[in-house]
Amino acid sequence: MSREPRIDAYIAKAQPFARPILQHIRDRVHAVLPDAEEAIKWSMPAYMVGEKLVLITAAFKAHAALNFWRGQQLESCHDSVGAMGQFGKLTSVGDLPGTPELDRLILEAADLAKTAPAPRKPKHAPKPAPELHPEFASALSKAPEAKAVLDGFPPSAQREYFEWVADAKQDATRQKRIATSIEWLSEGKRRNWKYENC
Repeated sequence: MSREPRIDAYIAKAQPFARPILQHIRDRVHAVLPDAEEAIKWSMPAYMVGEKLVLITAAFKAHAALNFWRGQQLESCHDSVGAMGQFGKLTSVGDLPGTPELDRLILEAADLAKTAPAPRKPKHAPKPAPELHPEFASALSKAPEAKAVLDGFPPSAQREYFEWVADAKQDATRQKRIATSIEWLSEGKRRNWKYENC
């Protein structure tokens, strides 16, 4: 069992109502996971098995929180998963599940941390292709070298030019941006070439 002095200090500085909550959770973690390691993560007490995070606790002015790292995967009747953890805003030890249930959840969370692969983050849908302003398209048709350079850029670099031209509020500004774009593209430059490392 490894004790982190910064967690001692965190508990000591917590509001009086929160200290017993944080200490009870800490004691239960070490009772059921004798090899648990303590750490400070995101400025809060964290309990780990090896390099794997099991749970985090936190104390605020008017409540405390217990957040199992893989809480959405635990078999528990507590549904208030969110910023306040699986048990909502805790104001006393009585707001926690009973000792047998808490111990079971800690063990289950530790097993998940050790064995289950991390849940995959959903991929975001790709951004739609940016639209080429008609006046920019007309200017590019008269400058095939510039168009070839633009076509060779990745979509993100193309988007920078397209959005820069399209975002112009006045026609005169748009015309100036189109002329500058053609000049830079003819030289093989990206829109933000001034900021790129040489």
